[in-house]
Amino acid sequence: MDLIPSSKFWVEAGDDLLEDMITLRRAIHEEPELGLHLPKTTAKAKAALEGLPLEIYEGPSTSGFVAILRGPANGRTVLLRGDMDALPLQEDTGLDFTSRTDGAMHACGHDTHVAMLVGAARALCARRDQLAGTVMFMFQPGEEGHHGARWMLDDGLIDPLPDAAFALHISPNIPTGVFAGRAGPLLAAADVFHITVNGRGGHASAPHDALDPIPVACEIVTAIQAMVTRRIPAFDPVVVTVGKIQAGTTNNVIPEVAVIEGTIRSFSERSRELAHEGLRRLAPHIAQAHTADATVEVIPGFPVTVCTSEAAALFERTAEQLFGPGAWRTMPSPAMGAEDFAYVLQKVPGAMAFLGATPEGGDWRSCCALHSNRMVLDERVMARGVAMHCAMAETYLSKGFDLEA
Repeated sequence: MDLIPSSKFWVEAGDDLLEDMITLRRAIHEEPELGLHLPKTTAKAKAALEGLPLEIYEGPSTSGFVAILRGPANGRTVLLRGDMDALPLQEDTGLDFTSRTDGAMHACGHDTHVAMLVGAARALCARRDQLAGTVMFMFQPGEEGHHGARWMLDDGLIDPLPDAAFALHISPNIPTGVFAGRAGPLLAAADVFHITVNGRGGHASAPHDALDPIPVACEIVTAIQAMVTRRIPAFDPVVVTVGKIQAGTTNNVIPEVAVIEGTIRSFSERSRELAHEGLRRLAPHIAQAHTADATVEVIPGFPVTVCTSEAAALFERTAEQLFGPGAWRTMPSPAMGAEDFAYVLQKVPGAMAFLGATPEGGDWRSCCALHSNRMVLDERVMARGVAMHCAMAETYLSKGFDLEA
């Protein structure tokens, strides 16, 4: 069955727009911005949309915006998301368009996400008269830990809610041009914890006259790993990683305080809560056993990114119709990374999929991953990203999730 009547048009549109997308992506890459307010990136995206029949809406909390394209039919509404922010890294790629901002780099491919969403807006606007509903293009800042999607939801920029929502995420560790995803949990919830162990300082030569928080902290770190394997079901996994331990100022002074920081990643609210409860119980009691005390702070992060089975099936069928057998890969298990598109998917049925972009001549199994300061991509796959955005939007607007309609 021909699921996407316009499939040839979308593929050709992606190819035709590729040069412009590369130009836009590189301009964004050269001037990366962090957090919720990205004035330069937002200005570049808006300039690339200028002249299109779009309604632009902005909110007070971020520099993100939603561009709305209304087709002639008053039918369904579909949202397409592209995130815009960079990471606090010093780029070391040697690219001609390397970051010119110290301490900031587009190491997660969000520059390509903006370019692909702009390309999709241009292509869909060209066929506006044939759309069976409305498309919302969500240009979102603050994905890298700043909860940008939640802020945009709270600002009412996605009100009324669309009927479905889709997003793409580039990845160098998937074969070039291949889309990958799965139904159910795709990415983990990610929370942050801080444990402060309070002791009593003193001279290194007389630890019995002090209360050293460092061995207490070390015992807590070891106990966390045992807690995870013995208190949380193996088939509802949690990963607790201690990423930072800080204590002391020099080698002959026992400090008063040791601080432990890390992340908790989980795939269900039950396992997530078990991990939170475990940390809050474990750290203070271990400290008390040493006559010290410990406080635990858990900072909730992004929720689990859950893809509905119907939306994942639409991604798979669309990829294969556009680009043939082998264009889709079903992931056997979720990944422990996290995504704030999860906030949208908590409210709206939909899915996210990855798009492979292994750099030319590289090996997808071993090339530098997302968040590496040496990460590079094959920009040519953006043409496929545009085609996928457009085909997903057109198909959902005309058929919903009923692929046999």
